[in-house]
Amino acid sequence: MQVSDRWHLWSNLCGKVLAEVRSHAACWATAVNPARPGSVREQTTRERWQRVHHLLDQGVGLLECARRLDVALNTVKRYARMKEPTTERRAPRYKPTLVDPYRDHLRRRRAEDPAVPVTHLLREIKELGYTGSANLLVRYITQGRAEGDKPVTTPQRFARLLLTRPENLRDKDTALLHELTKACPEMTELARLTSEFAQLLTPAEGNDVKLTDWITTVRAADLPHLHSFANGLELDRAAVNAGLTLPYHNGRTEGVNTRTKRIMRQMHGRAGFPLLRHRILLR
Repeated sequence: MQVSDRWHLWSNLCGKVLAEVRSHAACWATAVNPARPGSVREQTTRERWQRVHHLLDQGVGLLECARRLDVALNTVKRYARMKEPTTERRAPRYKPTLVDPYRDHLRRRRAEDPAVPVTHLLREIKELGYTGSANLLVRYITQGRAEGDKPVTTPQRFARLLLTRPENLRDKDTALLHELTKACPEMTELARLTSEFAQLLTPAEGNDVKLTDWITTVRAADLPHLHSFANGLELDRAAVNAGLTLPYHNGRTEGVNTRTKRIMRQMHGRAGFPLLRHRILLR
């Protein structure tokens, strides 16, 4: 009997969820991200999206669009699935500094007096125990890290929130997830479908019937990436049903394969050119 591996089922779903989140970035990004001028990449994406949809509205086929715009067919398909051009923005990543423990104090003082000199702030936080330099404080304030602006949310972070167990989320992450999902009806449906499929990964009798209902709901929703995931489930439905109803899995086999691959990579890395040349001469 063939039993589908539940880990790979969840991994495939994760990829489709991220694709759906990226395709609807124009909907949820404006709900939490501050408005900022678009980059060159965003402008190029918007222009290309407009060209693709202009041709599609005229009845031009996907292959002909790819030929006229001189882009790959998969690129045209991706833009065709987007209702609006995406605006992916990366959150700035900063290393921890000595100023971080005094951020609340700096934020409060700058809110009370926006023109407060940095020298005054430096003297105040030194009295609280700050041991860093003045240049570090100036750079910290110049980068805007002392302000209370909302962080930029990326599609990867949104997808990670959707795919994390609700009981493992912090309160602020739960609030952020609720704000993101309510900004777009498709994202609300995506969150519900993801949660329902996660419950099916616990083997139990009747999961095959629930899976049928889940696939029917997915095909009725406006989520094209999940449609392809549902079609893949149907191609190997017997093995998927066995994986969701029977307590069997191939975790041990996958573990042995993973360890074997890791050993091979390590051995290839240790085998230098002289050793490889010696083996070739022996052959």
